[in-house]
Amino acid sequence: MSIRNIAIIAHVDHGKTTLVDELLKQSGSFRENQRVAERVMDSNDLEKERGITILAKATSVEWKGTRINIVDTPGHADFGGEVERILSMVDGAIVLVDASEGPMPQTKFVVGKALKVGLKPIVAINKIDRPDGRHEEVINEVFDLFAALDATDEQLDFPILYGSGRDGWMNVNPEGPKDQGMGPLLDLVLNHVPEPTVAEGPFRMIGTILEANPFLGRIITGRVHSGSVKPNQAVKVLGQDGKLLESGRISKILAFRGIERQPIEEAHAGDIVAIAGLTKGTVADTFCDPSVAEALTAQPIDPPTVTMSFIVNDSPLAGTEGDKVTSRVIRDRLFKEAEGNVALKIEESSEKDSFFVSGRGELQLAVLIETMRREGFELAVSRPRVVMHKDDNGQLLEPIEEVVIDVDEEHSGVVVQKMSERKAEMVELRPSGGNRVRLVFFAPTRGLIGYQSELLTDTRGTAIMNRLFHDYQPYKGEIGGRINGVLLANEPGEAVAYALFNLEDRGPMVIEPGEKVYEGMIIGIHTRDNDLEVNVLKGKKLTNMRAAGKDEAVRLTPPIKMTLERALSWIQDDELVEVTPKSIRLRKLHLDPHERKRFEKARTAGAA
Repeated sequence: MSIRNIAIIAHVDHGKTTLVDELLKQSGSFRENQRVAERVMDSNDLEKERGITILAKATSVEWKGTRINIVDTPGHADFGGEVERILSMVDGAIVLVDASEGPMPQTKFVVGKALKVGLKPIVAINKIDRPDGRHEEVINEVFDLFAALDATDEQLDFPILYGSGRDGWMNVNPEGPKDQGMGPLLDLVLNHVPEPTVAEGPFRMIGTILEANPFLGRIITGRVHSGSVKPNQAVKVLGQDGKLLESGRISKILAFRGIERQPIEEAHAGDIVAIAGLTKGTVADTFCDPSVAEALTAQPIDPPTVTMSFIVNDSPLAGTEGDKVTSRVIRDRLFKEAEGNVALKIEESSEKDSFFVSGRGELQLAVLIETMRREGFELAVSRPRVVMHKDDNGQLLEPIEEVVIDVDEEHSGVVVQKMSERKAEMVELRPSGGNRVRLVFFAPTRGLIGYQSELLTDTRGTAIMNRLFHDYQPYKGEIGGRINGVLLANEPGEAVAYALFNLEDRGPMVIEPGEKVYEGMIIGIHTRDNDLEVNVLKGKKLTNMRAAGKDEAVRLTPPIKMTLERALSWIQDDELVEVTPKSIRLRKLHLDPHERKRFEKARTAGAA
């Protein structure tokens, strides 16, 4: 059976996973009466909740006697480590673009990687039925994007289809006909995407996706580069430097058949399969026949731009809500994560009680923390910091991002003002239809930490911000931080409604009555720029005197709910977020007030 391998590339929320659902449905991968979840490829709980693809996954459909392996790539640049590995497995790409929004920064990121490795793109304009659709302008924008990314003449001569993934049709004409379903897209894949090129020689394969299975152990997915492989065959694993990592036998070969993985007796060059039975081989390693001497070259991975400290939770409430609290289990979990996620870098501190975790962005690290807390981990995490570099002349360089903000015209002034305060440089301003404008900036990554929630407040929730790593540039100077101080609990206990009510004129709260607090824990945002220790345990004094007027019931203003991402971006360098399976608390790094004063004195002396 002939094979085609394709990746589907799209910006977040442009309908990529819905399109895959329709391809599976119309190619007969499901029975007529089979119940299938919506967005079947987003299998992870966090993916379903957030509506984004985090992990790359493979599936396959059969069409007119050909097997088409489809790889669903994440649309967010924070998960770019997944994308860079995946593109080495495929020979073509479907670039899915929203008929109204056009190509966005995240699309640009993945398309740039795809064109660089020589993939031939097919452009599919999705959501053609949108009332604000402008498909002709979008096609021109896609062409300009490909040209700006140095596409070859062959890549610029891309075929175009129009349709709606949700309604299950694609066609060469924007009006249809719609009764052919996804047939025109699948036919185009057969005609436009070349068959996999097969190298001569014995079995070789680069690992691209790693997962753990309770029954089969480590499962590595990749594309067979040359030769063929059978269960029980002896293989060896070579690292990227060509050194032997391990030798062993393959216990099982699994191939993607629809959304199921089925064991097969033999895998041939060009097919995408998963193999089990090896204990050390990981992503970017070469799995090969014992006679092979040289490792295959893996795609280079972009460097991390943001780092955070993961610290063993030492608060007075440590161990009360989670069962995985020691440095050993946190260390094992982080190093296990880094094995399968090549964009993460883990370093241990000299005291062994904290770890420096570097990644592509706040979202990638927040997803890791959220996953760990759901697994029962308790830990404290610091504010994200950017990874600086020095050039050959010793000049300090910092990561700069391309930021695209779509916003209503009336709010564009405040966005430009706030971005300039964050040392951003505006490079483009143009109308994007419907009284909206598109602003493009080059901004330092450290200035963008925490800006998302502020942007939504400033624009009444109407702005859409997309970010993409641009390059390293000379340090832009100091950027102003948070202007408010915090309200701190001065003793342990349970917060009392009466005390919170009396503190409301000091600033908004971040905790509710009845919540457990401890000394040094942040319970509210101070209206001034200094930190203030307050008593949240003080109840109303009761007397046997009767009052002429009836006591008023305490009416509290609802507290500000701190989500994980908001908390990470809001805290300062001397504060931590305590993350447990049940709570997200904010606290000072030093809980004791005398220690805090000593630390502050030392810091100001050092700065001077």
